[in-house]
Amino acid sequence: MTASSPLTHFDAQGQAHMVDVSAKAATHRIAVASGRITMLPATLALIVQGGAKKGDVLGVARLAGIMGAKKTSELIPLCHPLAITRVAVDFDFDTPASCVRCEARVETVGPTGVEMEALTAVQIALLTIYDMCKAADRGMTIEGVRVLEKHGGKSGSFSAGGVHTDGAQGPSA
Repeated sequence: MTASSPLTHFDAQGQAHMVDVSAKAATHRIAVASGRITMLPATLALIVQGGAKKGDVLGVARLAGIMGAKKTSELIPLCHPLAITRVAVDFDFDTPASCVRCEARVETVGPTGVEMEALTAVQIALLTIYDMCKAADRGMTIEGVRVLEKHGGKSGSFSAGGVHTDGAQGPSA
């Protein structure tokens, strides 16, 4: 590993370290991530109708996603603990695809971004849906988890399938 490596969590000797953000400006930072859990149509119907044995699946999953965002630095070894100012976790149903889509938006004012917190919120929310519905459907699949957009900081804005503010292309959607 060299000092010019794009992998910032390694030092010049290739050792893992927490990135020093002390000289970075505190800016308003936003990240949005999404993913989905695919299931049997009957399982989706249980969630939509609120008939799952364990109760309000999406209400519990929303709270779990918010808690996951807040605990990201405890789960991912080199993430900084952040003063998160907002977490919103939302769901929508895709009946033809037999899935629940989850989107998380996380915000802070600080020296580092919240992409990891948004990704963690989505994963934990989807895992909670799996946990609450596994008695009905053990074949559920979590997929497509990714950052949709991020704003703030020196690197500017990013939109999946879009353009960075610095002109670099993002991956196609």
